[in-house]
Amino acid sequence: MTANPIELTVENGVATLLINRPERKNAISIAVGNGLADAWERIEADPEIRVVILTSADCGVFCAGMDLKEAAQIKRDEGVDILTKLRDPFHEGMRTCSKPIISAMTGSLMAGGMMLTLMSDLRVGLKGTKVGITEVKVGRGTPWAAPALSMLPQAILMEIVLTGDLMPIERLHDYGFTNYLEDTPDAVRARARELASRVASGAPLSVIAAKASVRATMDLGCAAGLEEGKRLYEGVYASQDGIEGPLAFAEKRKPVWQGK
Repeated sequence: MTANPIELTVENGVATLLINRPERKNAISIAVGNGLADAWERIEADPEIRVVILTSADCGVFCAGMDLKEAAQIKRDEGVDILTKLRDPFHEGMRTCSKPIISAMTGSLMAGGMMLTLMSDLRVGLKGTKVGITEVKVGRGTPWAAPALSMLPQAILMEIVLTGDLMPIERLHDYGFTNYLEDTPDAVRARARELASRVASGAPLSVIAAKASVRATMDLGCAAGLEEGKRLYEGVYASQDGIEGPLAFAEKRKPVWQGK
């Protein structure tokens, strides 16, 4: 078994968060779940981190969801559900992270693996893989699937959650679920790094406000989201970067962002 199932590295403002359990198809064990919760707290608190890439060790599966073998053992030995052992069972810390998150999905994904991608902001997938929410096949739940309604047509989401069947990722890409599909795992990671570099080059306060504004509109609706967006951008317009950007444009040079 992999000793450390969660690896976090940071380079040039880009954090790479790796689920490293290829021997169990990168399934979410207690160690993985709580390790992810710790990582999102570290990422949120680190001002040097501008954007995050979430990926996993190559094994053909990006994330198989909850480790059902561990869940069954805990239920048998302790009489409790595995979710009671997780600090953040529905990964809400990930969803509320202010830094943009890119899922580099280097394999198929199902159940909790789908949950992780729904909490992401940008998604890069691997051609020829499968995607699904399989909980109805194993008696589990999907309260976390609600955000997918802003990413997929209602009928498609209903088919996914009601049948539990896996769909070709190309089908979901046609509905706009993924930003890019690539031919190999290495190409998926390369595309994610290229996206991350582009995001990290933007004005930090503007990037954070942009994500927050879109998320607010998803949660609140258009009218309320517009009002919340105005509030979120007040600090951006009043910042030093708000002056530096137009000045650099006028002087035909690259802006030097301060993040304040």
